[in-house]
Amino acid sequence: MANTRQHQMHEQKLEELVKTMPFYIVEYVDQKIGSRSPSTLLNYVYDYKLFLEWLIAEGITNAAQIKDVPMSVLENLKLVEAQAFIKYLERRNIPINKKEMKKAEKVSINRKISALRSLFKYLTTQTENEDGELYFYRNVMLKIEVTKVKETLNARASRIASKIFQDDDDTRFLEFLKHDYEEGLPADSRKRIYFKRDKERDIGIISLFLGSGIRVNELSSLRLCDLDFKRSQISVLRKGGKADIVAVVPESMIDLKNYLSIRAERYNGTSEDYDYVFLTKVKNEACPLSNRSIEALVKKYTKAYKSNKSMSPHILRHTFGTNLMAETGDIHLLMTQLGHSTTSTAALYTNPEQEKARHAAEQLGKRRIAQIKD
Repeated sequence: MANTRQHQMHEQKLEELVKTMPFYIVEYVDQKIGSRSPSTLLNYVYDYKLFLEWLIAEGITNAAQIKDVPMSVLENLKLVEAQAFIKYLERRNIPINKKEMKKAEKVSINRKISALRSLFKYLTTQTENEDGELYFYRNVMLKIEVTKVKETLNARASRIASKIFQDDDDTRFLEFLKHDYEEGLPADSRKRIYFKRDKERDIGIISLFLGSGIRVNELSSLRLCDLDFKRSQISVLRKGGKADIVAVVPESMIDLKNYLSIRAERYNGTSEDYDYVFLTKVKNEACPLSNRSIEALVKKYTKAYKSNKSMSPHILRHTFGTNLMAETGDIHLLMTQLGHSTTSTAALYTNPEQEKARHAAEQLGKRRIAQIKD
């Protein structure tokens, strides 16, 4: 199985973005491309772009373009200037939509610090100039701390539980899409026409998320040769390019088969082994669905079902993980199914202490009511 489609797209974007960067960032990317994913490096270079633009805006460099920012600016960057950049990240407004703004989340700021730390570490420990010396020795980013987001496992588990489908609501959601969603759309409206065209495909996508727990990138990268209907399983490419086999709920494979029966007629899809499974049609030609399109359709349908409370593909993944854990109680099976490498991440889907605390609170409430009656 080839590299994921998202990685291929990110490689192309990275190649274009790097052309606008100074030589030392070009070298950094060239050295790291084998050990870091294209997605990670692309995000890093976007962070470097923001940093270099800030240096120009603050007058810390006289360069007119980011490509011309000399390496000496990084070498001589003062601690107070590095700290000022972090404060800028914390205070700047990020648009949510045309009317609303938000502040950057701590995890986003931490990633930008980590990106800069990686670049500075490379320049001060892993480079060599014509004289056999490092590019420079002073690393101001070592003085910038990454403040970890403090959250207990219990808090994270509670946050996940508050967002996912509870009880049998995932099944009811699928039934809603199959039988009720269309009826809520105006007759002969464009929305209704598009839904009727894409109904089998979109139900196949939702059903596969809820029946396997795969990531959006794993789903968008699926090819026809990755589907095994006999064993009810699919082949996916996990993070880090690791090939894996994932079991799928048989009913989800049926929904997938229903989609494949109309795939050629509606999207001009072929039956070639390496053709992508989920398609759209652009200028009458088959085109694989992007991650963004898949995220948008999941958001649209869950919002219609949950009365304006939309979900992401990742929340559908959490729903499957929670259901699997409740059904089997097997954390190692959960790790295998979701592609987790540590039990700490998988443990988010089961928290017995949280259940004990909830049960105890209910008992205390009953005790209070009993005392009032007495």
